[in-house]
Amino acid sequence: MPDVQHDPAAGKFFLDKDGQQAELEYRRHGAQMVITHTFVPDALRNRGLASELVRAALDLARNEGLKVVPVCSYSADFLQRHPEYADLRA
Repeated sequence: MPDVQHDPAAGKFFLDKDGQQAELEYRRHGAQMVITHTFVPDALRNRGLASELVRAALDLARNEGLKVVPVCSYSADFLQRHPEYADLRA
């Protein structure tokens, strides 16, 4: 599986695979990370890429002491399914 990359200036995590890009967009608001969008192209779906992107974002939030506001429905569902990240929810 390709490595998740982070572009803090653009507020996104992304993976490039097979000439396409999956991405998670966020914005920082004080001590919060607001996850606004997760997108995986149809050709790359069902490979766990969205989960990898969300995990990378949540790991960064934990490392930087941020709380997470999951506006994106995928990230909200992910947080509900993974109680190990429950402490991050704002």
